[in-house]
Formats: sequence, C-alpha cells, structure tokens
Amino acid sequence: MSRLDLHLFVCINERSADDPRSSCTARGSAALLDYLKKRVHDAGLKGKVRVNKAGCLDACAQGPAMVVYPGQVWYTPKTEADMEEIFQEHVLGGRTVERLLIQFPEKKR
Repeated sequence: MSRLDLHLFVCINERSADDPRSSCTARGSAALLDYLKKRVHDAGLKGKVRVNKAGCLDACAQGPAMVVYPGQVWYTPKTEADMEEIFQEHVLGGRTVERLLIQFPEKKR
C-alpha cells in the first residue's frame, strides 16, 4: 500500500545566466512550486498528496519540468494557469493533462 496517493516533484535546478541550456528556475519553476504547494495545502490534501522540489530532472529543453508519481507523468507547466489545470485535472480529477505533457524523444535501443 502506498503512503501517498500522489507525489509531485518540481524541478528548481538553477544554472548560470550564460549557460545555453537555461534552467527550470530561470523559467519560473520556483514560483510554480510555491503555487502548487499552496493549492495542495489549501485543499486539505496533506497526507494524500506531497509536493517536493527536485534538482535537475534532465528535461531542461522542455522545462520547467515536473513529474507526478505514480505513473511517471511528466509535465511542463509554464504559468500558474497551467499549474492550476494540472492541480484540478490530475491531482483532484485523476486525469492526465495531455496538452502539458513533455514529449520526450524515443529512446535508442
């Protein structure tokens, strides 16, 4: 039995301003993390849903990046409105938000 219903990780990796890869923090992920934590707290989901900051999730090109477990669902929320949609649809409703999924290239075998 799982300890939590959902565990969400939001990348807050930070790189120097001159790094060509940029970073999730440079794209606003810290504020999005705070927003999501507040929504989960205000909804009374403590003990059911946990939101954690994460180091680099290796999705810099698609960032800001976040991943939801179980299911390993990867999202790229750009705004508070995107994060609210993930909260309403995925966290509360159990539905994947297709338009915000990170599209990873196929793995080479």
